[in-house]
Amino acid sequence: MRPVRFVALGDSLTEGVGDPAGDGRRGWAALLAAALPVEFTNLAVSGAQTRDVLESQTPAALDLRPGLVSVVIGVNDTLRHTFDIHTVAANLDRTYAALTGQGATLLTACLPDPGAMLGLPGALGHPLARRQRAVNDVVHALSEQYGAVHLHAADGDWVSDRTLWSADRLHPGERGHRQFAVRFHALLAEAGRATGEPPSPEPEFPAPTRTESLWWLATAGTGWVARRCKDLLPQLLRLAADELHHRARGTSSRLDLNASAAVSAALAALPERTVDGAGAQRRRTGTKRTGVPGSACAAAGRSAARTTAMTG
Repeated sequence: MRPVRFVALGDSLTEGVGDPAGDGRRGWAALLAAALPVEFTNLAVSGAQTRDVLESQTPAALDLRPGLVSVVIGVNDTLRHTFDIHTVAANLDRTYAALTGQGATLLTACLPDPGAMLGLPGALGHPLARRQRAVNDVVHALSEQYGAVHLHAADGDWVSDRTLWSADRLHPGERGHRQFAVRFHALLAEAGRATGEPPSPEPEFPAPTRTESLWWLATAGTGWVARRCKDLLPQLLRLAADELHHRARGTSSRLDLNASAAVSAALAALPERTVDGAGAQRRRTGTKRTGVPGSACAAAGRSAARTTAMTG
């Protein structure tokens, strides 16, 4: 019998940045593929946004007719001045629909907000955190709709355990990539889609020394920050000024309510689809969603195939 094909879509996280191997990169998806085992194709590209996944990576994945496909994306959208949660929701909905429409098992994940990982001060960090929460809320809701196997990686030790992260604080190191692979393997095993031994959680290579990390930050890291600042910083400064204005007036909660309302509107605007996920028919209805995930979604390491509670 021909083995299942696993196709990975996404950005630098899935491409394997932070987990060098030989002259290239490996990453969590390759580690997971080696443990399943499956035929593996990695289509992820550093810097990709949800639009790139929809327009470029998804058609290539459909041609491969995967039985297992991962879509881990969204952080780069939050780091652009063009960020719009309606666009993110529409891109993810069309991507998930196309891939599950071929019968593939879908893997998704929510991720930490980049401001917290970079240690930005509150006025700068809160707008980015609000954006990442909005993306995660959309991913939670759509993962449930499409019967995805979902990894909750937005908080807890993913943020607090610095040994999981590389010098740039935005990409996992080898240990972090291995944890992604281990936890996805556990979720697939729970869903009856994986057997055998999971990937090893123990790093194969020594962690970079402090000198190596500082050298990376002074060279490649500085270039990365400069490119992002050119695109995001002017808008981020305006958002920070708005944040300080609301804080002075005691109306900061209004910003959170506006963000939740935007998520609700983005989800409500999506077309109705009849989804055949995990052997069951699901149909998106007009159920109100505020974008605030309930306890079922917030439980780390549990599948989003369960019902997601959204408070209204």
